[in-house]
Amino acid sequence: MKLYFGNAITTATTLMLFALLGFIGWAVVNRSSIQYWGRRSAVLLVSGLVICCFAAARDGLDKTIQHAIDGSCAPGLFPLVSVPTIVGCVGALLIIIAAIATPIAKTQNMRETWFYVMSSGAVLKIVTMEIARIIL
Repeated sequence: MKLYFGNAITTATTLMLFALLGFIGWAVVNRSSIQYWGRRSAVLLVSGLVICCFAAARDGLDKTIQHAIDGSCAPGLFPLVSVPTIVGCVGALLIIIAAIATPIAKTQNMRETWFYVMSSGAVLKIVTMEIARIIL
């Protein structure tokens, strides 16, 4: 429990992760009644970015980068070159591609597809990081 509710940042990150996964699940279940997928993608993008910043602070990514550059502090939870960081970058790439493609898409069906690509990137990042945190 301390892993997810140990302090204010871990608690806030955990609650926001549940909210984001709930939003994605709600959108998938109610996909037949959603008319504007661009709005859902914008909410997913902005909330995902906020959660990513909280998770990076929670896991000490800034300390890992500073340690790799000059060694002036102890590294964070994950090494700079590790499976969680690399998979996180791949998930971020999916999110960025979908974020660029969504406003360009001309139909709601294509925007829905890009929403699913963006959701897949977010879920990939969440699952990878949380499993890695549990293993460590």
